[in-house]
Amino acid sequence: MTLQKNSLILIPARYASTRFPGKPLVEIAGKPMIQHVYEKAAVVSDYVYVATDDVRIYDAVESFGGRAVMTSTEHRSGTDRCYEAYEKVCKVLNREFEVVVNVQGDEPFIIPQQIESLISCFEEPTIQIATLAKPFEKNDDIFDPNKVKVVFSARNTALYFSRNPIPYCRGVERDGWLARTPYYKHVGMYAYRPQILKAVTSIPQGILEQAESLEQLRWLENGYTIAISITDHESIGIDTPEDLRKLKDKN
Repeated sequence: MTLQKNSLILIPARYASTRFPGKPLVEIAGKPMIQHVYEKAAVVSDYVYVATDDVRIYDAVESFGGRAVMTSTEHRSGTDRCYEAYEKVCKVLNREFEVVVNVQGDEPFIIPQQIESLISCFEEPTIQIATLAKPFEKNDDIFDPNKVKVVFSARNTALYFSRNPIPYCRGVERDGWLARTPYYKHVGMYAYRPQILKAVTSIPQGILEQAESLEQLRWLENGYTIAISITDHESIGIDTPEDLRKLKDKN
């Protein structure tokens, strides 16, 4: 059985977003946002589920022919929600999976090839977690703390993630950093081996995560290997009503 056929794709989706309540159900090009994400994921795997804590999202997914699973309202993160959903789906289907993919529910412009590239990372037996990175194209963007940077080894495994520019270009004016060295933006899509997904949900926050407010630093701090797959596709996340307005203005 190929890795793709043995992969479960989960899309965590909360209704009560602080910055944009009801975000998964906002309409984009005649469909709720969560449907756009679901349809992209369904190109890759026959096993796609939305993991939600709200019956409105659950009903919306079922209404367009998708599959959803109800999860707790108490989860700290999408990773925790994914693990609960993974356990429930495995129980219902009476089977397990080799790879679990966490696709953000507010990324309607992802492409299936990004998910496929994550899954392919697990052809290497030592890989425990995989995520995406995209080269920065604008120098100013590397100084934006909302655009997370990642540096990685020659074997494409993560060394560190930061809201600050990494690496630091000593002796170079700020406006010349990107011309001096490549910088990579972290794209927040993850894949895990199931036993690793279970393990990382039980680890307490560490100093690095508390400092940067980046969950993946907890995993690095505890010695987990995170593979980095490079993508050239610019996916547009919808985090706020303003993001949605900007998108509609462009179209």
